[in-house]
Amino acid sequence: MKNINRGLTLFCAVLYSTWGYSLPLEKLTLPDGFKIEVYAEDVSNARQMALGKTGIVYVGSRAEGKVHAVVDTDKDGTADKVVVVAENLTMPSGIAYKNGDLYVAAVSEVLKFENIDEVYANSPKGEVVISGLPTETHHGWKYIDFGPDGWLYVPVGAPCNICQTEGDGKFDDPRFASILKFDLASGEMKWVAKGVRNTVGFDWQPDSKELWFSDNGRDWMGDDLPPCEINRVSADDQHFGYPYIHAGDINDPEFGAGKNPDDYTKPELKLGAHVAPLGVHFYQGGQFPAEYNKSLFVAEHGSWNRTEKSGYKVMRANFNGNEIGTYETFIEGFLNPDDTVWGRPVAFLVLPDGSMLISDDFANAIYKVTYQK
Repeated sequence: MKNINRGLTLFCAVLYSTWGYSLPLEKLTLPDGFKIEVYAEDVSNARQMALGKTGIVYVGSRAEGKVHAVVDTDKDGTADKVVVVAENLTMPSGIAYKNGDLYVAAVSEVLKFENIDEVYANSPKGEVVISGLPTETHHGWKYIDFGPDGWLYVPVGAPCNICQTEGDGKFDDPRFASILKFDLASGEMKWVAKGVRNTVGFDWQPDSKELWFSDNGRDWMGDDLPPCEINRVSADDQHFGYPYIHAGDINDPEFGAGKNPDDYTKPELKLGAHVAPLGVHFYQGGQFPAEYNKSLFVAEHGSWNRTEKSGYKVMRANFNGNEIGTYETFIEGFLNPDDTVWGRPVAFLVLPDGSMLISDDFANAIYKVTYQK
């Protein structure tokens, strides 16, 4: 049955992305007053997004090796042109925009495309600004962004499902399973967090400026273990447990012997096992109702090795002061009742009018969420 469902899922993806079948947005449910529509289609393997100064949305990909520019030429609120900016890159999933330049993370290096808004349609050549990162592609794709301190934050995922990355002959590189940051002017690198298996999304809390990030739990501990995580970096030299401790209190069966969970930083929120949280975003736009201001949106990309699929939703964490209060569904319906899938949310981008874009690397699309009283 699982093979049949997997085949149906892949077949649906081909129908939607290759032969132009309409995406079934009518299956999606949102809170009252919210509307979701397609902002752009045919954006192959759409992952992280960044907004240029002229309104162009730049989009990375993991599987296609391409970076796209998504353009709303007639300014009607929906994109009408998709242009390949760069191609033949290694998993250029993560992108960031600053001072007119586009930064693209391609596993072992970060490239800068200068004055991208003027040259995006002319096959520009990128300049390498960070090199020498690990070349392993397992969890090698990245989410990047510039922090409030002006440094470029770059995670390096674990090169495996579960393994040691210090003192192990095969993967002896302390940069694995961590979040780093770089001062591009000086080339200086600093550690932000360690013991992070695979984060593909982070954001800064607007008031405290603390970094919050998602982390994907390890596989092959069963359907319900370990929980995926939402974490907060609140001090220097924090270690979040991988590969020894999962979700704050679960000793790994291979590497956790003799390790004390209290020696590691616990998650702010435990999610479902295998829901695969990717993008996270603190909403600060002016369009959604006031109670949504500074809520943390989480894209649960969805499980791949669970008996019954989980995730495939957009969630919203609400806060009581500095602590998470409730965690509730914001968008669901990407997962069909027969356990097949037609979409997988990845990352967020808020436009100047307060509407929110959501990328989908399975349906090769970008959605736009708006609110009207």
